[in-house]
Amino acid sequence: MTGTSSEREKAALTAGNNETAPARAADGGAPPGREQDDGRPDGGSGSRSGSPPAGRADGGGKSRAHRDGGGEPRADRAAGGDSQENSADGDGDSQADRHTKVTILVALAANLVIAVAKAVGGVLAGSPALLSEAAHSVADSLNEVFLLAALRRSRRPADTRHPFGYGKERFFWSLLAAVGIFVMGGCFSFFQGVEALRNGADETFSGYVVGLAVLGVALIAEGVSLMRALHQVRGQGGGLAGLRDPALRTVVAEDATAVLGVTLALVGMALHMVTGQVVWEASASLAIGVLLVYVAYRLGRDARDQLIGEAADPELSGRIQALLRAQPEIDSVEGLFTMKMGLDSTLVAARIDLVPGLDSERVEEVSERIKRSLTHTFPDADQIFLDVTDRPAGKAHESPAATGERGGA
Repeated sequence: MTGTSSEREKAALTAGNNETAPARAADGGAPPGREQDDGRPDGGSGSRSGSPPAGRADGGGKSRAHRDGGGEPRADRAAGGDSQENSADGDGDSQADRHTKVTILVALAANLVIAVAKAVGGVLAGSPALLSEAAHSVADSLNEVFLLAALRRSRRPADTRHPFGYGKERFFWSLLAAVGIFVMGGCFSFFQGVEALRNGADETFSGYVVGLAVLGVALIAEGVSLMRALHQVRGQGGGLAGLRDPALRTVVAEDATAVLGVTLALVGMALHMVTGQVVWEASASLAIGVLLVYVAYRLGRDARDQLIGEAADPELSGRIQALLRAQPEIDSVEGLFTMKMGLDSTLVAARIDLVPGLDSERVEEVSERIKRSLTHTFPDADQIFLDVTDRPAGKAHESPAATGERGGA
């Protein structure tokens, strides 16, 4: 994957230089204001930050229509179509969604069966830990429904009401899943644990046997579901790369928590059976509650960051900035702003200062070529906006947005 991205970046730089060669030859050399070979490095991300790109009322020597160079929303670009490479990437994403859907359905089937078994076993055995696990499985089942909705709704095409698409629906439904884990799983587990400590719990030997048998079956079923989810993670690159999909990440977290929770319930019930002290089983129920609340917090925090507008990872931003800085017509990159719009959609907005002497028609040609180069090199960057500015670099560096002070544009 990395090698492919590097090849795309090299090809984009070569294509850019080839396209600008005729224009430079006609002008008798390099673009005005820049030497034939300026020695600018290909890499690096140390550009000066400017305020967020926005159109200015004044012309600034370049027409606003040409300076904006804005990327068209997906709804407007659909007719034109993307490159074959982007189509291939879309097919890959659809295939990944199909794999994720199978993983979610496997987890849903396992959770439904286990929830019924735990509930029946908990009532028959009078086990607070088993009832806590039943609530956990019910919460997980509802969350799988949320995640299935996320897969379907986040892939809807852009329209006039949502010109950037529905990619963030994936993050919204993942947030609801986190809330479900907290309320239906964590809170009920705390309630069962406290009730057991206050009122005790009497279990017969047959109740212990039923409870332990149900938990044993649940451990196997949850383990199978977890292995399926981890298999998909490995197939998508493993590590953080394999967990970039919030739906898949939620399934992995739920299944891993379920395996650990069932283990705690088994230990608590076994110690209760051996010692006759309900405190062990109540403690297991409280521990399950703490575990569920923590997992819900982590999942909810990730979904919140993505919903309010999380930037692309620094490595991707650095590569985008390096490609911009390497363009012969760009004198400096005053600011680069990115935001994840969905699982495979990133908005890129850049404020750039072009070399002097370019007329409005040439500015438009350069802007379109740079956008094509970015889209080809970084397929996820499907929303690209360029704000061409002639503001002096010193003023951009001293702006509130660049220094981090409040009140920046």
